[in-house]
Amino acid sequence: MNSRIAGDFDYETHGAGYGVQRRPDPRIAALVHAALGDARTVLNVGAGAGSYEPEDREVTAVEPSASMRAQRPAHLAEAIDATAESLPFGDKSFDAAMATVTVHQWADTDAGLRELRRVSRGPVVVLTFDGDALDRLWLADYAPELITAERRRYPAIEHIRQVLGGTSTVTPVPVPSDCVDGFTEAYYARPERFLDPAVRQSQSAWGFVEPEAVDRTVARLRADLASGEWHRRYGAVAAQPEFDGSLRLIVARP
Repeated sequence: MNSRIAGDFDYETHGAGYGVQRRPDPRIAALVHAALGDARTVLNVGAGAGSYEPEDREVTAVEPSASMRAQRPAHLAEAIDATAESLPFGDKSFDAAMATVTVHQWADTDAGLRELRRVSRGPVVVLTFDGDALDRLWLADYAPELITAERRRYPAIEHIRQVLGGTSTVTPVPVPSDCVDGFTEAYYARPERFLDPAVRQSQSAWGFVEPEAVDRTVARLRADLASGEWHRRYGAVAAQPEFDGSLRLIVARP
C-alpha cells in the first residue's frame, strides 16, 4: 500500500468523505465528457474517488492515495497507484487524458502536465480553478485566509496552456445552484452548508487555514445567517440559478 503524501494535501489522513461529498455534477460532467471528443481510451490522472470518469469508455485511473482509491465505487475500474509526475505508460498510449480538480495538488505541476501530454495522442482535458477569480465568491469576505491559500496553490490558467502546448481553449464553467459536487463555489447559494464540518473536510482548502481562522469564519457566518445579515448582503447572488465563478475547463490538443 502506498502511504506517501504525493502532493500538497494528506488525503490518507483527511480524505474521508470525498466519495460522499464530492460526487460528480451531471452538468459539469457533460462538459468534461464532450471535451474528450470521440476518445475511446481515456487516462484519468489524480482520479480520486472516480468523479467525472466517463462510464461509456475504457478508462484507466491513476490515484496515489490509498484512502481515495478505497472510496471508488465498485463499478469503476480499480485505480493504479502512481503519481502524475511519473506515469507508468508509454508515449501516446491513450486517445485522451483528463485531470479534474487535481493539478493544484501535484508535487510538480509542470512535470505532471508534461506527462499528460506525453501519454495522450489526442486531447488533454483539465478541469481546474482560476486563482485570479476566486474572490468572486462571497466566502472571500468571511475567509480571506482561505482565498489567499488557494491562490498560492492554483497554477495560472495560461501557464497550464503553455506547458501542455499545442492548441488549447479555456471555457468558463457555470456552477449550478444545486451543484452536487461539493467544492466551495458549489454552495454559493447554500451558505449554511459551510457550517457542516463534513463539508469543509471534503474541501482541501480548509486544511491550509489555521484552526482559529476557521472557527472565526464559521462563527461569523452562523451569526450573520441567524440575523439575516448574510441574506441582506448576498441574497441576490443566492437567487441566481448559476454562479459565474472560477471554474475553468481547459482542452489542449496536439
